Amino acid sequence: MPRPRHRLVSTCIGTVTAGLLATGAALAAPEEDRPTGSDIAMGAYLDYGPPGVARIPYLSRWLGGREIRVGHTYLPGDQWAGIEGNVSFLESWAAWRRAADDRMFVLNVPMQARNEDRVPDYQVALLIRAGAEGQYDAHFRKLARRLVALGVPDTVVVLGWEMNGTTYTHRCGPDPERWKAYWKRVVTAMRSVPGQEFKFDFAPNRGTDAIGWTRCYPGDDVVDIVGMDSYDQAPGRTFDEQVSQPYGLQQHVDFAKAHGKEISYPEWGLFRNGDNPEYVRRMLKWIEQHKPLYHTITDYCPHGVWQCKQNPQSAKAFRDALTPQRPAPVTPTPVVPTPVVPTPVIPTPVVPTPAVPTPQIPTPEIPTPPIPTPQVPTPQVPTPEVPLPEAPSPAVPSPAVPSPAAPSPEATAPEAPAPEVPSPAAPSPAAPSPAVPSPEASPPVPPVSAPPSPVPPKPQPLPEKPPANGRQWCVPVNFGEWLSKLVGRQSVCVQVDWGKDSGFWPF
Repeated sequence: MPRPRHRLVSTCIGTVTAGLLATGAALAAPEEDRPTGSDIAMGAYLDYGPPGVARIPYLSRWLGGREIRVGHTYLPGDQWAGIEGNVSFLESWAAWRRAADDRMFVLNVPMQARNEDRVPDYQVALLIRAGAEGQYDAHFRKLARRLVALGVPDTVVVLGWEMNGTTYTHRCGPDPERWKAYWKRVVTAMRSVPGQEFKFDFAPNRGTDAIGWTRCYPGDDVVDIVGMDSYDQAPGRTFDEQVSQPYGLQQHVDFAKAHGKEISYPEWGLFRNGDNPEYVRRMLKWIEQHKPLYHTITDYCPHGVWQCKQNPQSAKAFRDALTPQRPAPVTPTPVVPTPVVPTPVIPTPVVPTPAVPTPQIPTPEIPTPPIPTPQVPTPQVPTPEVPLPEAPSPAVPSPAVPSPAAPSPEATAPEAPAPEVPSPAAPSPAAPSPAVPSPEASPPVPPVSAPPSPVPPKPQPLPEKPPANGRQWCVPVNFGEWLSKLVGRQSVCVQVDWGKDSGFWPF
């Protein structure tokens, strides 16, 4: 298809320009974060020389930071020196390619000199025959050595592109069979160079054009990629017709699949139908669907979308489709709280435990009786007028009393009452004494018995014995050690009247 001729105005100017731009072309625009997008390598033809290299970062920035992984240029086909790679701008492209491992350098290589001089078919047929006989092999070996020396041995070589048309001298139509033989010789010559890793891309025009492109296919052994150049022009008024037409987009995909080859789109863009955003959207969708090895849009007028300002709608469609979709800010989904229906809490009736009052049993206040210090009065014992008995009292154990001349002892003894001795129960000697235990009092002596001699805890002086047959009886009283210290030793004396008139006389 038609495209501007490539003319090298001055080799010197090109060399100087290449030297200035080769080292810093990739840094011409600020580095930006490279968002993740489709893994299909893409690029654009921006210019054949160093300006094309320098524009790549700006195209990337225009596309929102999308990575441009394909650098695409053409060797001039006016002389064999250009086809041999004896041009300085290759150094700029080689430096760009070596800057990143995932980049791809695509180089269109003419198969004939005077490639755009409108050479007639009969002359083209003669040139094809010469190539098939091996007359041009040396030119292609020089090109291969040049690319390997530049450090781009893996260059994708688009050899004799659009061979099914009428534009270029390297066209296939005048002699398809010798043309295929010529292709094989070129590929064989370039593969003979040590260190090469070239991939050869067979890229016809879409559609029949001058000849069905399958008639020019040289064989699977000398083709690595089956490409296609597809512009928005006839044949095919709509994109669907471009897909379904003979030798169209669908046949291209099917052919490559049948031969086990990857596909590519080295050239595509607008043309006869003007600013056509629908074509751009459909073509990009087709590319995304069929996953070619790479694709490059031809970005100059009338084909382009970035450098060509006459296609604004298509430019917008291209930019919208290829600008990486950065994740939009996440708008949090409002959380509608589920109303919490409270479970009615039925209060458990609190049955009060009856408070049984503990009866307050009053502690009886037992008054401590004041124990008076016993005031032991000296008893006023009246001296009884005891009548002198005519007979001695048998109850008095006095040996000195003679037995009276009494009646028979068998007589019943009168029940004489015991004399009332005042106070053998005088204040109890058991009154509280913190230190001195209370000795037991001696029991009262019955009147019929002899007065006992109390056994005091300590030896005490005995009271004076009453005279025998006396009327006075004395009984010592023990108040305890402590009380005895206060009142002294005391005795209770009783005078008994034993006379006849006393009432106690038994005889």
